[in-house]
Amino acid sequence: MTWLVTGGAGYIGAHVVRALQDAGLTPVVLDDLSSGHAQFVPHGVGFVKGTILDGALLLDTIQQHQVTGVIHVAGFKYAGVSVQRPLHTYEQNVTGTAVLLAAMNDSGVDRIVFSSSAAVFGTPDVELVTEDTPKSPQSPYGESKLIGEWLLRDQGIATGLRHTSLRYFNVVGSEDPSLRDTSPHNLFPLVFDALAEGRVPRINGNDYPTPDGTNVRDYIHVSDLAISHVAAARRLDAGEPLEAAYNLGSGEGVSVGQIMATVAHVTGIAFTPDIGPRRPGDPARIVAAGELAARDLDWTMRHSLADMVSSAWVARQHASS
Repeated sequence: MTWLVTGGAGYIGAHVVRALQDAGLTPVVLDDLSSGHAQFVPHGVGFVKGTILDGALLLDTIQQHQVTGVIHVAGFKYAGVSVQRPLHTYEQNVTGTAVLLAAMNDSGVDRIVFSSSAAVFGTPDVELVTEDTPKSPQSPYGESKLIGEWLLRDQGIATGLRHTSLRYFNVVGSEDPSLRDTSPHNLFPLVFDALAEGRVPRINGNDYPTPDGTNVRDYIHVSDLAISHVAAARRLDAGEPLEAAYNLGSGEGVSVGQIMATVAHVTGIAFTPDIGPRRPGDPARIVAAGELAARDLDWTMRHSLADMVSSAWVARQHASS
C-alpha cells in the first residue's frame, strides 16, 4: 500500500512519513517547501515538489506512484496570521483540499486521513473538549479546517470516500533529532530561540483561573500523533469503521508555567519568565478527551512533559550544530 503524504516535508508530515515506514507501508511525499524542508524527507522516499493546488501534478503523482490512500497534512497553519491573510488561507486549505479530493476521485483513490485542528472549536467554555463539543472557529484558519472536514463528509456521501479527520491540539517534541518544529509562532520554538539569543521567554498573562495563573493547554508528542495516523490508514485499508473525526488530546493538559519550569530544568538554563498582558481572546484552558482515539487509533500519551521538552531541545541543538 502506498500512501501519499501531502506536506510530508514539514515537521508533522515528516514524522508521519517515518511512522509509515516503520509500519511497513510505503510513503510518497508531495510538498511545495513553503514551510517544509527537503532534508526532512528520508532517503529513498519518493518526493515530488509541488502544490496541492496543481491538480494535474496530483493526478500524475497518484498514478506514477500507484497511490492507494492519502494523508493530507499540507496547509497554511498559522492561525494568527490567517486573520491578516484570509484569502491565502482559504486558497491553501479549502481550495487545495477540494483540488486534492477531485484528483483522488479521478484516480479512484477512496481513502484519506485529514489533518484537522483544535482550532475548529474556537474557545470552548467547557472543562474537557469532546468530539461533539460545538464548533465555533475564531480565525480563518480554524474555519478552513472545519470546511475541510465538511468537504470530506460531503464527498463521502457523494462517492463513498472513506475518511477520518484528526484534530491536533498542541504538537511538540521530536522522534528524530534531525526533525524539529520550525514554526515562527509555536511556543517551544519561541522559547528555545529566546534562550539561544540570550533573551528571557515571556508568558502572556498569569492571572487566569488556573492552578498557577497561566494558560493550560493540551500538549502532545508528535510521534504519538504520527502513530495514530498510521493506525487510521491501516483501518481504512482494512475497511474497518472510523469516526468522522477524533480529538488527539491528553485529557489533562499542562500550564505554560509548567512548561517554562520544565524547559529551565531540561536545558539547564535558569530563568524567570517575563510576564506580559493577556492576549485578547486567549482562553484559560483548552484540554481534550482522547477516549475515542484511544479506542480506535492506538492513541496514548507515551511521553512525559520532560520527554517532550528534552526531545525538542535536542532537535533544536542538532539544527544549530
